[in-house]
Amino acid sequence: MKKRFNLAQANIARGHAALDDPIMSGFVEQLEYINSVAERAPGFVWRFQTEEGDATAVRVFGDPLLIFNMSVWESIESLYAYAFESDHRRPMKDRKSWFEKMDRPHSVMWWIPAGATPTPEEAESRLNQLATEGPSPNAFTFAKPFDQQGAPIRRSSPTTPDPHTRNPTAR
Repeated sequence: MKKRFNLAQANIARGHAALDDPIMSGFVEQLEYINSVAERAPGFVWRFQTEEGDATAVRVFGDPLLIFNMSVWESIESLYAYAFESDHRRPMKDRKSWFEKMDRPHSVMWWIPAGATPTPEEAESRLNQLATEGPSPNAFTFAKPFDQQGAPIRRSSPTTPDPHTRNPTAR
């Protein structure tokens, strides 16, 4: 019997200011709606949240301006569709208004057994691994994805667009 896996993802963003600062209001005002878009998206399994309903109070890397997000999806394709083809695109397009450009990886993915839930500590470790070692089966990106068996995912043919590496802003 083939073991079933889900895709864990975590991302961080360093705000220009604390979330209660007026400069961050455009982001904060969209947060609840964008989280609901994720929860209704095909392939969504789970998202990390505190009692407040989001993960903005969780601190990783000891930085009070880092915003943390983590979720679990059925596949890379379902996460990609949510991230780049749903209403989530709007805040992604405006992210420079609220967040600094990071000099380290800000997003990471890895496979977990179905039913498992990742922790913020695990996400921080995976982001560190991606930063120090580059993409691997244990910590990868849309640009360099790996399948559930740890093999790199390649395009099926040179003329077929690769949904994992296409540039979503080139639409």
